[in-house]
Amino acid sequence: MAAEPIPPITLPPIQDPQQEGEWLRVALQTWLDQEFIPESINQNIAQRAAQIFVRQRLEGENDLGSLVIAIVTEMQAFDFRETFFSEFAVANAVSDLILDSLGIDRCCGQ
Repeated sequence: MAAEPIPPITLPPIQDPQQEGEWLRVALQTWLDQEFIPESINQNIAQRAAQIFVRQRLEGENDLGSLVIAIVTEMQAFDFRETFFSEFAVANAVSDLILDSLGIDRCCGQ
């Protein structure tokens, strides 16, 4: 049985960039704080990832896979030396948070 490719996930067009960015920033910072320990750098990571996400969305990018790749690419410039996280962990967390918010089960790609 061949593995089925995961279908692309397209987000609805952005309605309220400020609200969407703030939701993502808060959700991501909460996730970062719970994953290890609350650190001040988590606020900077969440802020930066949310900025990248909203800017990409405002430019018309609604494909979740492309948004995740953009976060990985742009977060490479972020200084992660003070944290256990990496750009990949942050981008994956963003993807998971969005899938959860859409009610999409991420374990099985459905």
